Amino acid sequence: MSTMIRSFLVAVVSCGAMLAAPKSCDELLKLTLPATTIKIAEAVAAGSFTPPIGGALSNLPGFCRVAGMIQPSADSDIEFEVWMPSPGWNGKFEGIGNGGFAGSIGYSAMGAAVSHGYATASTDTGHHPAGLDASWALNHPEKVTDFGYRAIHETADKAKAILKAFYGEPVKRSYFSSCSNGGRQALMEAQRYPEDYDGIVAGAPAYYWTHLLTAALWNMTATLNDPASYIQASKLPAIEGAAVESCDALDGVKDGVIDDPTKCSFKPSKLLCTGAETDSCLTAPQVAALEKIYGGVRNAKGEQVFPGFSAGGEAGASGWGGWITGAGPEKSLQYGFGMNFFRFMVYSNPSWDYHAFNVDHDMKVADDSLAGKLNATNADLKKFKDRGGKLILYHGWSDAAIPPVSTVNYYKNVVAKMGAKDAGSFVRLFMVPGMQHCGGGPGPNAFGQAAVTGGDPEHDIDAALHRWVEEGKGPVQIIATKYKGASAASGVVRTRPLCQFPQVAKWSGSGSTDDAANFTCVGPQN
Repeated sequence: MSTMIRSFLVAVVSCGAMLAAPKSCDELLKLTLPATTIKIAEAVAAGSFTPPIGGALSNLPGFCRVAGMIQPSADSDIEFEVWMPSPGWNGKFEGIGNGGFAGSIGYSAMGAAVSHGYATASTDTGHHPAGLDASWALNHPEKVTDFGYRAIHETADKAKAILKAFYGEPVKRSYFSSCSNGGRQALMEAQRYPEDYDGIVAGAPAYYWTHLLTAALWNMTATLNDPASYIQASKLPAIEGAAVESCDALDGVKDGVIDDPTKCSFKPSKLLCTGAETDSCLTAPQVAALEKIYGGVRNAKGEQVFPGFSAGGEAGASGWGGWITGAGPEKSLQYGFGMNFFRFMVYSNPSWDYHAFNVDHDMKVADDSLAGKLNATNADLKKFKDRGGKLILYHGWSDAAIPPVSTVNYYKNVVAKMGAKDAGSFVRLFMVPGMQHCGGGPGPNAFGQAAVTGGDPEHDIDAALHRWVEEGKGPVQIIATKYKGASAASGVVRTRPLCQFPQVAKWSGSGSTDDAANFTCVGPQN
């Protein structure tokens, strides 16, 4: 073959590779995948799209929408959707996680992903309804397995096969970023299926599910078994105020935020009423209940078996009033999660009564029956590391849903198991002072953690992860922002660096304490 002909053929092949168009979307209806039924394969025009659940999503690019069902067991009904931008795919895949007990597809997050060029997939994890309701789990162990770990993996696996069939080439990079139960799903992927994702962000992970929901019952019984122990939401501002007064200045800056609550020695007894009870003080039974919530779950020997909640950030819409104390007795989110877990997953008894709760007995029953399906506690991430995987953890110090120290403990377990050098090569932890559950709270709490936003790696945790995976530059700090309102358009109150744990942000001593440029990340001893 002459050099001219060879050059011509190379040029034709190269041009074909560059210009290769995706398949027609409706052709994917004929795609055959194991234990999978594809029910919808349709081209969606650029503009607005209204998914089956939720409001309309606007300013979307044109994309191919595939929806179907995966049935890895006889009692599995895992609904999933895959959205693939056409044209404009960046070659990457973004998996979407679930909050609570799952039960719905994350259409809004999928819209954000395709808007930035990502192919994306989400699942309901195999059941309806969504949110706090776990009645679907009653006498359905296979559905619990799907919720626990199988559905997220099956969705990633089938989505990649659909992407390859549509685009004619495999995905180049795969990412997963989610918070809460989604953070647990993220760690499940790293531990059980290290080949699924190249980069993972796990926010406030509910990874120790059986102990976390035992803690929900611990807090409930601390405040509800004796009606005099119940702490009204109207008292939470006083509790937060006293905690902040005691510990705010420990970091050298008085800004209404406790940077490291583990250094805080706030005593609830400081709020003990000396006269008539008011919203600014606590009765003796309320002081005892608050001490139990801060102190964490303890067994009959007095040993802590799950950490307590941190001081600071008790007030506010996403604080203890929603999660721990509720608007009234038996109206908190922890009540909903705890009761649904023990009634429908642990005991298969919709009439189970929390007044009989016993830490040693009930936690053991939960562990024995469900730890293998629901807990993502394995610290051995060697397989994930060896294939080049990168993991970023984050958690707000004012989280009222999941004790922040639990994520610190998991990170320390990984370091102990893998060794400091190996762990440092692929895992980072960023603790967020003053942030509540996945966002909100009195501290700087916006750093690109909500969805794919296309931000820069210095201010966006997803972008930082992608740069680490693709360029080998791991993040040592990420700038978080506190906005005046719900969006950036409202204006900036404060910026602050989030430091790679165990480092903390330290003010230089000059310049505004509202400007991240005047802080450096230093070791905790400095």
